Amino acid sequence: MKIAIIPARGGSKRIPKKNIKQFCGKPMIAWSIEAAKESGLFDYIIVSTDNDEIRSIAKRYGAEVPFVRPAHLSGDIVGTTEVMKHAVEWFVLHKQKPDYICELYPTAPFLRAGDIAKSLQLMQKQNAEMIFSVTRYEFPIQRAIRKNANGRVEMLQPEYGSARSQDLEEVYHDAGQFYWFTYKAIINKLPVFSKYSIPYTLPTYRVQDIDVLDDWRRAELMFSYLTN
Repeated sequence: MKIAIIPARGGSKRIPKKNIKQFCGKPMIAWSIEAAKESGLFDYIIVSTDNDEIRSIAKRYGAEVPFVRPAHLSGDIVGTTEVMKHAVEWFVLHKQKPDYICELYPTAPFLRAGDIAKSLQLMQKQNAEMIFSVTRYEFPIQRAIRKNANGRVEMLQPEYGSARSQDLEEVYHDAGQFYWFTYKAIINKLPVFSKYSIPYTLPTYRVQDIDVLDDWRRAELMFSYLTN
């Protein structure tokens, strides 16, 4: 059995109502729900939320919202590890033990059903406990700079000051779209950024973190270009 869990609390501060704000014609969370449905992989698509408006919209687009997320798991500093564990434990208690669990971010409009399916196949082929979406840094992070206490520029890693970009190791970051887990990985809270995981690489033009309004506007422009 495979289930999808979309954690979507109601208390977004930097972008109010971010999870259900209209994005290119639909509430933001609808894009993740529809990608999960299109994949045809899931026996259940569950939204974990503490918010009645999110609950209503999620159900309208075909997800199930069978429980209210507890208040102690709905604060600003609560990570998704405990949220996912709670949802899976609820599911085991009321349904059955799932074999695979996919966490989908509610703010991932670039999520594609094909990537959800292909990543699971890769995870199974390599016998991994987890797989998650990554993308490469567009600029070599070894050559990052910062402002010091005097407002002057200095390199974070000065040993790479004269290195050619093509000679530097390519590195990646979390793309913030999806995470597949085995049941064991969820229950034992295995660390994602570890030997238990493998990466699934996405092109940079299909990745946009959405934390502030500038991110949102950029994502809408990117999305409109890709879908027209």
